Amino acid sequence: MHSDDPTAPLAPLTQAMLRAAKAAGAEAADALAVEGRSVSIDVRKGGLEQAERSEGLEIGLRVFVGQRQACISSSDTRPETLAAMAERAVAMAREAPEDPYAGLADSQRLAMLRSADGLDLFDPTADPDPAMLQEDARRAEAAALAIDGVTQVQSASAAYGQQAIWLAATNGFSGGYARTSRHTSCVAISGEGTAMERDWCGEGRVFQADLPAPEAVGRLAGERAVARHGARRPKTGAYPVLYDERVASGLIGHLVAAINGVSIARGSSWLLRAMGEQVLPKCLSLIEDPHRTRSSASRPFDAEGLPTRARNLVADGVLQGWVLDLASARKLGMESTANAMRGTSSPPSPGTTNWALTQGTASRADLIAQMGTGLLVTSLIGSTINPNTGDYSRGASGFWVDNGEIVYPVNECTIAGNLRDMLGRIIPANDARPHLAHVVPSLLVEGMTLAGD
Repeated sequence: MHSDDPTAPLAPLTQAMLRAAKAAGAEAADALAVEGRSVSIDVRKGGLEQAERSEGLEIGLRVFVGQRQACISSSDTRPETLAAMAERAVAMAREAPEDPYAGLADSQRLAMLRSADGLDLFDPTADPDPAMLQEDARRAEAAALAIDGVTQVQSASAAYGQQAIWLAATNGFSGGYARTSRHTSCVAISGEGTAMERDWCGEGRVFQADLPAPEAVGRLAGERAVARHGARRPKTGAYPVLYDERVASGLIGHLVAAINGVSIARGSSWLLRAMGEQVLPKCLSLIEDPHRTRSSASRPFDAEGLPTRARNLVADGVLQGWVLDLASARKLGMESTANAMRGTSSPPSPGTTNWALTQGTASRADLIAQMGTGLLVTSLIGSTINPNTGDYSRGASGFWVDNGEIVYPVNECTIAGNLRDMLGRIIPANDARPHLAHVVPSLLVEGMTLAGD
């Protein structure tokens, strides 16, 4: 990949795909090229356990013949392949059922900003070499093993990735950008045999310089695993549940999923008739901001070339709008909210970028003291969520709180409730991490049903 501008080879490639589509008889088309490379190193017992390197270029072409569309993808960019791809895509489109909602964006609606300038999505420093990644993973593992009570480290990893994308369409859009990512993670185990407990820590950043030291990652993984030692099942009953910041964004994620245009257009959402209604406590807002700098989910335009912008999904507790791409917007008689996302092999569908929930004034410790007796959840597994009613049930583990103090670790329990009721009474802490794509603090929910012993 060209280090000076990783997108440079992609723009002409997408134009070649559009020319091939027109030559094959397409009335309109869009083309996507994605080039990436990644290196991942796993360490175990101080030595190299696994090294993975991948490099690849994927291209995707979507063609329209009237109101019929078809998508096709490939990793072969030779001119004869592009021609064959286009011909096959047009033949597929002619056989496809008519879709009254398919089609490109109107050219006057397209984004003016067609690069990620100012968003800081690409770290221009040299790629870390594998030896440096191995050393980072080794340091994380050593820090975890140094924690008293850690019996083994299941894995310690360090990874780097770089990706460039370019989108072009026959409506005149042509734009692209590159992004980088850097990760360190560690999974530690305390106890032996059937009493083993596992926990982890992972950190990811766009810029290498922003990544915490590997020792901090390993230490936290070790401390978390040791804290879970001796876990037992909690009592059954109705109790307050505090979702730790590590898992709280998942709770808000259920709300975001329920306002996705595909679910709304299908009529299968527990928030189907909630537009303009109270869905969170009055003082809370949920803001999507695709332009946050140095964030892994930021982007200047969506997968249909429309300009992205910050907006309220929820303002002062009241639901403001759906998450829409062009097709779902047309189906609902609305305008796209520039939330289209896509891969190379399928048409766009709506999705979100960065979002943040209003933080509270209390610390997590304040909320633990306030909840009296209940459950602090640090890990969730499996889920049963009824998309039509919002009925919610999830396996959970964490810590039992008695008289406002953490008293022992718990596992193998189920928490249940109804999302509409739960979200209507959440109390946020002030501990959200601002670098994450989804910035959500710890959340206290009163009166959940808990099934343990």
